[in-house]
Amino acid sequence: MAKIKITQVRGILKRPKDQQLTIQALGLGRINRTVEVEATPQVLGMVKKVSHLVSVSE
Repeated sequence: MAKIKITQVRGILKRPKDQQLTIQALGLGRINRTVEVEATPQVLGMVKKVSHLVSVSE
């Protein structure tokens, strides 16, 4: 599987609880924090759910 880098670019205050939990499950939580994860279908679905809060690069 390919790896992707996910960077949080917006804060999670005043966001629905499920979006906050998704950000935490991805290993993020602060603006400009970056994680590198495998591009599995589960992770890609989580990224799609919070796409307005994160940026993704290959």
